[in-house]
Amino acid sequence: MKKTEITITGMHCASCTTIITKALKKIPAVVDASVNFATARAQVMYDEQEATEKELIQAIQSKGYGALLGGKQDSFALQAKIQRREIRRLKKLFYISLIFAIPTFMIAMVFMWVGINLVLSDYILWALATPVQFYIGYDFYKGAWTALKNKSANMDTLIALGTSAAYFFSVYAILFDPSIGEYFEISAILITLVVMGRLLESLAKGKTSEAIKKLMQLSPKVAIVLREGKEMRISVDDVVVGDTIIVKPGEKIPVDGTVLQGSSSIDESMITGESMPVAKQVGDTVVGGTINKQGSFHFTATKVGANTTLSHIVKLIEEAQGNKAPIQRYADSISGYFVPIVVIIAIVTFITWFAAGQGFSFALITAVAVLVIACPCALGLATPTAIMVGTGKGARKGILIKGGEALETAHSITHVIFDKTGTITHGKPVVTDIVSLSSDEDTVLMLAASIEKSSEHPLAEAIVTRADRDALPVSVVSHFHAESGKGVIGIIKRKKYLFGNEALIHDANIALEKHIAQIHTLESEGKTVMILADEKNVLGLVAVADTIRESAAHAVRLLHKMHITVYMITGDNERTARAIARQAGITNIFAHVLPHEKADYVKKLQRKGKVAMIGDGINDAPALAQADLGIAMGSGTDVAMETGDIVLMRNDPYDAVRSIRLSKQTMTKIKQNMFWALIYNVLGIPLAAGVLYPFTGWLLSPIIAGAAMALSSVSVVTNSLLLKRKKL
Repeated sequence: MKKTEITITGMHCASCTTIITKALKKIPAVVDASVNFATARAQVMYDEQEATEKELIQAIQSKGYGALLGGKQDSFALQAKIQRREIRRLKKLFYISLIFAIPTFMIAMVFMWVGINLVLSDYILWALATPVQFYIGYDFYKGAWTALKNKSANMDTLIALGTSAAYFFSVYAILFDPSIGEYFEISAILITLVVMGRLLESLAKGKTSEAIKKLMQLSPKVAIVLREGKEMRISVDDVVVGDTIIVKPGEKIPVDGTVLQGSSSIDESMITGESMPVAKQVGDTVVGGTINKQGSFHFTATKVGANTTLSHIVKLIEEAQGNKAPIQRYADSISGYFVPIVVIIAIVTFITWFAAGQGFSFALITAVAVLVIACPCALGLATPTAIMVGTGKGARKGILIKGGEALETAHSITHVIFDKTGTITHGKPVVTDIVSLSSDEDTVLMLAASIEKSSEHPLAEAIVTRADRDALPVSVVSHFHAESGKGVIGIIKRKKYLFGNEALIHDANIALEKHIAQIHTLESEGKTVMILADEKNVLGLVAVADTIRESAAHAVRLLHKMHITVYMITGDNERTARAIARQAGITNIFAHVLPHEKADYVKKLQRKGKVAMIGDGINDAPALAQADLGIAMGSGTDVAMETGDIVLMRNDPYDAVRSIRLSKQTMTKIKQNMFWALIYNVLGIPLAAGVLYPFTGWLLSPIIAGAAMALSSVSVVTNSLLLKRKKL
């Protein structure tokens, strides 16, 4: 199976997406096809042994639309280029249309109102309206014809029918019955207003993609590499894995890599959303597109081109903005039936008023008003524009959301499971307590670090690191020996020392009873306690713990306020698990859980409601996949990006809360958009049909109907853009 993205040109409304989707799904090899009106892209999953990308392109083109594969060029960049070209084209059409529409409006409405009668005014209006109808309006006729060939109807059908009815009725009136009046201004002004609406819509839609545009602009164009001992300034595209790259203060880091020499602080805010610069030393990783704030350093390129973190992020956002949320299917199904129903309503309106004795002109005006006020575009834009703004906003905060489905699921989560290690805690043990029982603390730490220097145990690194931080000298150890599951033994300056757990000390017949209470107190705080002893006495205790993340407790409190039940899952024993959970404010725990069993615990909770699993994206992969929503912590690691529905770039539990909050905000916008798009038509169509006329004598002008239709789509996009102002 292969998934490909196709950029589509020539789509004018939500009905177009239905036509293209049906055309793609008719191909037997196509498993799934999703066409997004807002992004003008199709995502197609197909069997590449049964079909080719060329066949997919031809299927779209056969329906009268343009189709392009991104190829080597980034699909978003290609779409942005097409969008800029479309905006230029619409501006040109709008300005030309204005040249004819303004004098048409002046002659037909202003002059008539003030009592000025031009000679041959009807013929002047005919001359002014004709280029607007057939040159500016060519797109509508073309779109309507395409829809007709596909046995369908779209927004172009409504505009073409409405304006043509007004135009050709006016031509008939001039040639055969001038007494009934003409309506050239209706067709000319309507087309101008619709073109204006499409121009405003295109400009507004461009703003929904600002976040991804900014991310793409982060990537620098050149890099300074060290080759054969010489500094060379080359294109970033020519950098290869293994190159040594020099970065100076104020410069952007060109690709991902590992620091070889020097140190600095890096502004990673556009990747992680974290405003504070991050200190980097030898061995630390750096991310392409971030900004070097202070020192100069050399680093080795580890990921280049499409493999960099920035490229992955851009690709994820592209795919997310192209994916449809389940709620969009509702809008699509309505759009498929909408236009034919409107045409029927317009015909019924015409027949009703004509039969009621209101005359041909009156019946025509009401039918035209019905045709032009009905706009499925707003319905088609309701969901995708909100998702585009929501995913972009999340990306700026270091929250990568992989699509509309993840956004829609997140707002209805009832249970959240936090993995302990690397999620609630930092995932890196540190020394928390040094207890001296017969000598000073520095001596206890120095002896422990000297013995552990030769150990491969995960906790050994924490002890050695603490000794290095405190600048304590490490002694040479001889006759080093590790007792599996118990600890280590070694000789320092001809004296034997033991460092390990209670079992190691008991085996050496060293009295421990008077220290047991102190050991258990530390263990009850979630710490692992190691005992230092010589051959006769206990010398001290060293407690090591994986410390809780600063924001974990705050995140849990906020989830509780959102009426979400919080659990913690860990492979640790119950005592340690309870201690960490207590610090985080979590009362529900699953302890002694093996990595492969985590998915089973997710399944159990899914019987109670929708479950989000939050883990580090590596050993939690099965549980993340099983959950209704997988949220991966991982600072942009490849595994995290592949595994989670949402990726938290900052490794911050609070961002899990923000992602759910963002989902709720986005879904609120989608529902608002859907409501206004539907209520607009529910109220607008009857008004256009003249339901108030018998009671008030008021009739909705087709021109006002056209203006309302043109602005309806813009209002939906603008409402989606207001999501940017919401606080997370």
